[in-house]
Amino acid sequence: ASELITPIPLIPQYHKQKALLGKKLFFDTRLSADNTISCANCHFLEDGGDDNVAVSTGIYGQKGTRNSPTVLNARYNSVQFWDGSAKDLQDQVNGPVHNPVEMATNFPKTIAKLKKDSQMIKEFNALYDEGITQYSITHAIAEFEKALTTPNSKFDQFLRGDKVALTQDEKKGYTLFKEYGCISCHNGVNIGGNLMQKIGVVEDYETQDLGKFHITNNPMDKYYFKVPSLRNVSLTAPYFHDGRIKTLRDTVTRMVEHQVGYIIQEQEIDYILKFLHTLNGDLPTILKHTP
Repeated sequence: ASELITPIPLIPQYHKQKALLGKKLFFDTRLSADNTISCANCHFLEDGGDDNVAVSTGIYGQKGTRNSPTVLNARYNSVQFWDGSAKDLQDQVNGPVHNPVEMATNFPKTIAKLKKDSQMIKEFNALYDEGITQYSITHAIAEFEKALTTPNSKFDQFLRGDKVALTQDEKKGYTLFKEYGCISCHNGVNIGGNLMQKIGVVEDYETQDLGKFHITNNPMDKYYFKVPSLRNVSLTAPYFHDGRIKTLRDTVTRMVEHQVGYIIQEQEIDYILKFLHTLNGDLPTILKHTP
């Protein structure tokens, strides 16, 4: 009860059949204008849930402007997208579909494609009274994403009472993680994802991206971004909203410098990195199921 971080539930709650339909849609390139891009193009579900490049490539080879966040454990985020512009997983699905750089289409066109598929019609009608609609498409994908949790990490085992789940070095890393104040932003079940924070609290971080300000036009929101989850963070390089930082070591160094104003020692970084590697959990069980 004294911990600011809580373990991921071992069995996530979701509607299995709707999630399996959403899984099909997640890998379906018909959601893009030219049938080349699916959600899975930017989210490698068995390798951290992102795409391991600075910015993703969308339709017609266009490059985005922000690093693709992991979709793993995204159900535990309070908002979605770096700028917090989507209120939940279902709302988030609308973004890439309409984004001219990502999928560059709209739902009437996508629905028309899917309605040419008799199997899709059958599956949607069995699960949704309204059949194939924008709501049912986004809901099914969101239901699949609810299933994309990675429980049972070494750290979660430790939180559940297994005091030998972590080595002494990993425990030292967790202690330093708390002492340097990292836990003030990276907390909760997702070890992040539950608040917006300014990048460069103590020392400015050079970026042309104004973050949440683009949504609110409130000067107080300049350079505010959703705090990313640290779940599986050793698998999700490169880092930050712009994907500029290539290694986790450099990320820790810069975060401590920019956010709390300390110069951290190399040995301390080693310990923190060992702790961060304990945050990798099991692959989502739904990935083993065929729709």
